[in-house]
Amino acid sequence: MKKICHRSRMAIGHGIMRVVLVSLGLTALSSCGDRAPMPTVGSVDLNRFMGRWYVIAHIPTFMEKTAHNAVETYRLSGDGTIDTRFAFNDGAPDGPSKIYTARGFVQNTETNALWKMQFIWPFKAEYRIVYLSEEYSLTMIGRSKRDYLWVMARQPAITDKQYQQMNELAKELGYDTRQIRRVPQVDAAAQGKKALTPANPSDRSINP
Repeated sequence: MKKICHRSRMAIGHGIMRVVLVSLGLTALSSCGDRAPMPTVGSVDLNRFMGRWYVIAHIPTFMEKTAHNAVETYRLSGDGTIDTRFAFNDGAPDGPSKIYTARGFVQNTETNALWKMQFIWPFKAEYRIVYLSEEYSLTMIGRSKRDYLWVMARQPAITDKQYQQMNELAKELGYDTRQIRRVPQVDAAAQGKKALTPANPSDRSINP
């Protein structure tokens, strides 16, 4: 009986995941003719971009609306694709651990700033690197639909000034910043004293 219940919970979880990812895939296929094109940064060194990123804030997908301690980790594969691992605690700092894996595909090899992210074949969701600090310590990921957004950093806390700058950039890009949720991170308060140097707007180097 326990095995049956466990399998049922897994089936429900996978079912929710499929709904979310099908939605991501479909919205990625649609265009926004009434919106200006979403810019990306001019250049990304993929090797420097790899590694662990703490999710500081987001306009979340369904599966991460109550995420705590969210971390995205990238690893460059030999074939040029990007192994991606997204992990978080659901509902509370010590809530159930959720882990999702995906594969990133670089679409624009001139800038390396436009990817497609695939959780379930054949759906691929748009992934645009719209901000990246010169030190590769702070980044923002956006989508042309202006539906989802992720602000990530190498540490679990950033300064209030940096956070405000990211909000202002999101607004400039056409996002409704009222939807942005700050992601709780364990030890973020302690890390705040060691937070990153305030981002310089000139680091954006956006590419239309």
